[in-house]
Amino acid sequence: MRKYELVFILRPDMDEEKSEEVTGKIKALIESNGGEVVKFDKWGKRRLAHEIKDLKEGYYIILQMNADASVVREVDRVMKITDEVLRHLIVRQDG
Repeated sequence: MRKYELVFILRPDMDEEKSEEVTGKIKALIESNGGEVVKFDKWGKRRLAHEIKDLKEGYYIILQMNADASVVREVDRVMKITDEVLRHLIVRQDG
């Protein structure tokens, strides 16, 4: 397994319960496919550098995980079709 970092931005107009549901779904997806969530950090609501879908703010979440490439592909696929996620980025960490 390799180390990856996942950064994603959720819609700012969601309530706390809905954002917890989406992040829980992502964590469960990683773990059910054989990955491991190492670190989970909520940055909170931040101003976006550029508007995305007419929104000026987003709720940032950073997650570090150990996973195989197949898990990363599945997480990427699910993030693309999740309406609450504005943007996401998965980066492999060296070392």
